Amino acid sequence: MTAPHNNFPEFYITAPQPCPYLAGRQERKLFTHLTVDRPHALIDNLLKGGFRRSQSIAYTPHCEGCSACISVRVPVDEFRAGRSMRRIINRNRDLVAEPVPAIATSEQYSLFRSYIDSRHGDGGMADMTVLDFSVMVEDSPIQTFLIEYRLKPEAPLERDKALGELKAVALCDLLSDGTSMVYSFFDPDEDGRSLGTYMILDSIERTRREGLPYLYLGYWVDGSQKMAYKARFQPQEHLTSDGWLLSEQDAPGRE
Repeated sequence: MTAPHNNFPEFYITAPQPCPYLAGRQERKLFTHLTVDRPHALIDNLLKGGFRRSQSIAYTPHCEGCSACISVRVPVDEFRAGRSMRRIINRNRDLVAEPVPAIATSEQYSLFRSYIDSRHGDGGMADMTVLDFSVMVEDSPIQTFLIEYRLKPEAPLERDKALGELKAVALCDLLSDGTSMVYSFFDPDEDGRSLGTYMILDSIERTRREGLPYLYLGYWVDGSQKMAYKARFQPQEHLTSDGWLLSEQDAPGRE
C-alpha cells in the first residue's frame, strides 16, 4: 500500500459569489490551508506561483469562463520611477519607514479602522474587529513583517521619546525571491501624499536593497478601476500559462 503524501496540500473551491472587481460576474477561489508543518518550500512555491496568502489560507481565482485576474510582480532592478512617482517620494520625505515584527497593536488597528471606514465601508473587511485584525497580522506560517511609516520627530529620536505619528502600514511576506505585499492601509485624511503608491515605491527600493529580484503585487484585473494603479509600475511581469513573462501593456502615468 502506498503511504499517503501528508505534505501534499488538499485544495478546495469556494461557492460562487459576486465578483468585487467586475460588475455582473461571479467569482470562485481555489484554496488550501497553510500550516506550519507544511514544508516552507511548498508554501514559498505556491506564493511565487500565483497564489495569495490571507492568514493561513493560500488562494487563487478559479472562475468559470473568466481569467481576468492576473498575478503581477515588478523586477525591481529594472524599475525606474517616473517624474510623478519621484514627486510622491519627495512629498513623503518627512516619513520614516521602519520594519517591525508582525504583532498587531491598538495604534495600527485605529489607523486600519479609519482607513476601512473611509475607503471600504461596504467591503468584506468592514466588520473586522480588533481580534480579526490581530489574526490577519499575526496568523502566518511563513516569515511575515510589517513596515510602519511614521512622521519624523521634530527632534532626534531618544530612547524615551515617543515615536512619530503613524501614517501608513504595509503587511508583507518574505519569499525566497522577493517581497509579497499582502495588505496595506493608511491615513485616509492624507490624500495628497498618495501613500498607497508611496508604500509600493518604498517596497521596491527595500527589496532591491535586500538583493531580491521581485516585488509581488497580487492580482491586476483588466477593466477594474480598483486595480488600475498596479499598471503604473513598469516594467512588470505577468504570470501566464507559459510562466512569468514581461508585460507588453502600456503604462499609464509613467513618464
